Amino acid sequence: MSDAPESSRRPVDTVEFSHRPVTDQSFENALAKARDGVRLSVADGVELLTTGTDTEGIDPRRKERVLEAADRRRAEVVGDEVTFVANLNNNVTTACNTGCLFCNFKDRSEQFRSDYQESHGGFTKTPAESRDIVADAVDRGIYEVCSVSGLHPALTLDDEHRELLERSDRGDLNYRSPGEYDVDPGTYCAQIRAMDVGGVHVHSMTPEEAYHARRGTDWSYEEVFRRLKAAGLDSVPGTAAEILVDEVREVICPGKIGTAEWLEAMEAAASVGLGTTATIMYGHVENEMHRVMHLKNVRDLQDRTGAITEFVPLSFVHEATPLYERGMVEGGATTAEDELMIAVSRLFLDNVDHIQSSWVKYGDTQGLKMLTCGADDFMGTILSEEITKRAGGDYGEFRSVREYADMIRAIGRTPVERSTDYTERRVVDPDADVIGPRLGPKADGTPLLE
Repeated sequence: MSDAPESSRRPVDTVEFSHRPVTDQSFENALAKARDGVRLSVADGVELLTTGTDTEGIDPRRKERVLEAADRRRAEVVGDEVTFVANLNNNVTTACNTGCLFCNFKDRSEQFRSDYQESHGGFTKTPAESRDIVADAVDRGIYEVCSVSGLHPALTLDDEHRELLERSDRGDLNYRSPGEYDVDPGTYCAQIRAMDVGGVHVHSMTPEEAYHARRGTDWSYEEVFRRLKAAGLDSVPGTAAEILVDEVREVICPGKIGTAEWLEAMEAAASVGLGTTATIMYGHVENEMHRVMHLKNVRDLQDRTGAITEFVPLSFVHEATPLYERGMVEGGATTAEDELMIAVSRLFLDNVDHIQSSWVKYGDTQGLKMLTCGADDFMGTILSEEITKRAGGDYGEFRSVREYADMIRAIGRTPVERSTDYTERRVVDPDADVIGPRLGPKADGTPLLE
């Protein structure tokens, strides 16, 4: 192997951050702590993620030592199983005017109003349409429906919330009556009830959506998630996290909630008995210090709640996003950075059992490689996946159970179908004549798609 440093992405130098990847720790000390299972400090994490702040670029030999340590930790924590879930993505609407610079999923909400005559290519689903989509997927065998959507101005928590907003004379609430749109998205509770069909697990309502669902009220996040849980919500995706450091959020998503409020919402969801996940979206304007500060926030949250079932690193897909179009970034993370993000997540998050490799972000070959860098979960079947595709992602929208079985066995690991919360697990026989999901409420082992 060459000793030459591997290239590492650097954002276009347009932003000065106060937090920089500088430490008083050494790479060797940090790696020794990681190998011994000692809880890592932020400085330790930065040394591992950079393969040493004493050198420029990523040292390929040091990188391999970090990946090996993470893979050993993965084996110790979860063994050789690679899990996946049979699921559906049902995004309700692309209407959004938050203006995040990393996103090209949304369509400006003004374009959805009935008096807007031009085509915009976006969509909004009624609760009835969501129910039909989910019911069909449940019949096919899925276990989980995941729903993450734009912040449509007409979406409210429930009818009481809508009445409050209709009476309000405030102009800062990002609310418009559903009568101003060709399609009424209903309420969040109505959408959750619609998707809660046939015993499926409903995984929805990010902290940002929960904020949207309490705007203009004095309701706590606990009250919001309590009502959503009563409507059928089962767990909360820890997305809308991006980087949980406010100086980065102020650049890439200034219209979104800050770090403290994101954490408050997640803690509230856990307090009413909802399971959660957590994510990081990296590879844009942030640096390695920001990434590890994010990991520290997630680890502290897990110390307080114990509700996080998995951590999901999401590599920034830069094409067709405002950050790229405005020249604020030249590209996304490098392959070396992707591998180290997975590995350091495994080593730093000593209280989160499962680290996910996203084949949607990394592709099949690199996604499988991540399973040797500390990851143990390989996402889900995602019968529909709009967010990454709209940002310019090149990889597919659906993965069959047979494909999972063949790919996972090819790297010498055991394919396991799981439930959302990992409490139900089924080892998949790759040699079976017919391979499909069996954990879903109507799953019978036949393929999701014929």
